[in-house]
Amino acid sequence: MEKKAPMALGDDLYLVDGFDLGFEGRTGTYVFMEEEITLIETGPSPSVPRVLEGLKDLKRSPEDVRYIVLTHIHLDHAGGAGLLLQECPNAEVIVHKKGWRHLADPSRLIQGARAVYGENFDDLFDPIVPIPEERLMVKEDGDTLAISKRRTLTFYDTPGHAKHHIGIYDSLSEGLFTGDTAGIRYHQTADEGLVFYLPTTSPNQFDPDAMQRSINRFHELNPARVFFGHFGVTDDSEQAFNQVSEWIPVFVSEAKDALEQGEGMKGIENRIYQRVSSYLSENGIQPDHPVYEILKLDFEVCAMGLADYWKKQSRT
Repeated sequence: MEKKAPMALGDDLYLVDGFDLGFEGRTGTYVFMEEEITLIETGPSPSVPRVLEGLKDLKRSPEDVRYIVLTHIHLDHAGGAGLLLQECPNAEVIVHKKGWRHLADPSRLIQGARAVYGENFDDLFDPIVPIPEERLMVKEDGDTLAISKRRTLTFYDTPGHAKHHIGIYDSLSEGLFTGDTAGIRYHQTADEGLVFYLPTTSPNQFDPDAMQRSINRFHELNPARVFFGHFGVTDDSEQAFNQVSEWIPVFVSEAKDALEQGEGMKGIENRIYQRVSSYLSENGIQPDHPVYEILKLDFEVCAMGLADYWKKQSRT
């Protein structure tokens, strides 16, 4: 296992790279070094050894962990929660009220993920360990959690990417943890002077209107920093939120056109890939840059969610 020390983000906050999908800087676990050691996200089960190694690097043991917060229950963010909890005997898992039952009984989560990832499921996510109900804590819109005398987390119901999604505001850093609702931070092109942000529209609860309302709410909170599940932090919340807001209707429109032309999900994937590729080319990102490989993987899943959205729209 490639070794990578936790990234210090200031305010006693650290980011542990889970090397999700085998990519560096793909999905991370945030660690608050407070009186009540608190994590945000676990990543999938294959990332759990890296989370444990990160705690060790921070000179903390799994027994020190008090809370594990999940922005939502998609397996790339929460799939490792049950496995990690086995190593953290004093921890509780915090989750949206619409997600807790699927952590206690993950059978439907597994079924849904297998439908998306097929034969790759085991390598990416296995094992999915159920979480005892008594170790699950639900937080609703406006609820708070003091993890030290100086630091309080506030929770917000933020659907759009998923109905079981919460955003978390940190009083000390004045930062906002947006999970996937405010999209993905593509930092891989930073070496070329560009960091860009795109929505993530994975199945099966993508709702562009709800996503935009949640982003508007994030705007109103006016965070000093935004922490992304994928991946890292920006000090320019306005740029991040505006970019994602601009791309949402593009993704939705391209998907509609592809389906009306009989191109199917592959057509959706190709169309949004071409639109984003053109944007990157205009900004000097060459076609052989590694970010394109990541985009292809992301857009395959995004296309599924967009197709599912339009299928539901056609019913109504």
